[in-house]
Amino acid sequence: MVILREATIEDLQTLKHWDEQPHVKESGQDDDWNWAIELLKEHSWREFLVAELNGTPIGFIQIIDPAPEETHYWGEIANGYRAIDIWIGDLTNIGKGYGRTMMHQALARCFRNAEVHSVLIDPLASNARAIRFYERLGFSYVEDRRFDDDDCKVYVMTRAAWQKIIERESNPKSRANSK
Repeated sequence: MVILREATIEDLQTLKHWDEQPHVKESGQDDDWNWAIELLKEHSWREFLVAELNGTPIGFIQIIDPAPEETHYWGEIANGYRAIDIWIGDLTNIGKGYGRTMMHQALARCFRNAEVHSVLIDPLASNARAIRFYERLGFSYVEDRRFDDDDCKVYVMTRAAWQKIIERESNPKSRANSK
């Protein structure tokens, strides 16, 4: 079973190890996250989460509220959004459904807040695997956008789209008809 828990300083070595993995670097996660400093900080606008499979860390998720986020990565943005970064740490855990489970849990976490109407993601434009992943999850393309030195594709999941996904997945007849 995959669960999300708060990342702590005890995760430092695991996160540093994942940062060195080629597939993590290729996904655009090669920025210096300053883990030793950032894991000790608490921000009202950010959550660092580790995904565990039966007690073993397998991935990382960051959820931010982009309006008050201190770097203004998303620029001037209205309230009601969240933005997610996600990655699987070891290549051997890709393609097993863990990312989908992690993202579903992260989306549910975001939409628990009644003020959140949309969740944003920004995969590198060159990351075809991530783009397919997000599109299969139900994210909708918004625009091409340059963030710092990275050409990205911005996608959104609205609350209404998320609710339709949840309804479809909770209805066995609907699931059978969509196969």
